[in-house]
Amino acid sequence: MTTPDGREGWSDLFLRDGHSVFLIDQPRRGEAGATSVSGDISTKTLDQRWYTQFRIGRWENGQSVTNEGSQFPNDDASVDQFFRQMTPDTGMTSDMGADFDNETVARAVAATIDEVYERTGKDSILVTHSQGGGPGWTAAQYTDHIAAIVAIEPGGAPAADSADFQAVLEKKIPITMYFGDYIDNGDPSIPATAMWQAMRQTCYDFEEAYNAQGGNCTVVDLPEEGITGNDHFMFQDLNNDVIAEHVEDWIQENVQ
Repeated sequence: MTTPDGREGWSDLFLRDGHSVFLIDQPRRGEAGATSVSGDISTKTLDQRWYTQFRIGRWENGQSVTNEGSQFPNDDASVDQFFRQMTPDTGMTSDMGADFDNETVARAVAATIDEVYERTGKDSILVTHSQGGGPGWTAAQYTDHIAAIVAIEPGGAPAADSADFQAVLEKKIPITMYFGDYIDNGDPSIPATAMWQAMRQTCYDFEEAYNAQGGNCTVVDLPEEGITGNDHFMFQDLNNDVIAEHVEDWIQENVQ
């Protein structure tokens, strides 16, 4: 909806491009955090994890130290707002998301897409992010109204022999996946660097298998496009409008 430094978020940018925009709070997250499923909210100090795992840089002595060339809005007020915008996940016992309920979220996403179809008569372009990428693939098993999937740094992609893969393939859903910077050139001493390389490789594998079977998939490595400095939250970075325009160009070329 917005960025830590108060610029327009993708919801407004894509609205301006002529799309109707529906924002989804996944069950047990964001403004849908109220749940009857019990869970434990971690009391760990996770500042450093947010910086290293999501490739912003490092949190050192209570200060934000970004990667060289970073597009993260790094003034003090924006960093404060960045942390203020976080909400805890509920309904899980692991602060690492190990017991994330992919099936529940996928069915909820599919139901939302069906409701949008009932309201508008139009299929939806589903934009997913990070761990939310998983239920985005699975949702295709439960709705016929996904026009395309735009996966922003999903936590991996389905294997070619999986039910998720077959669902998106059978429904001929065009797919694009976006990855930012500091993956190939990330700090090798940080475990997240190898993690991101491995997760992105599953997406390259998906792209190869999907296209070989007649599908339409593109993995976009932004640095190869000349767009550098982006972390895991590219939709809040200083160049979020540039990336939104890149996504919109893909939509115009690939989505009916």
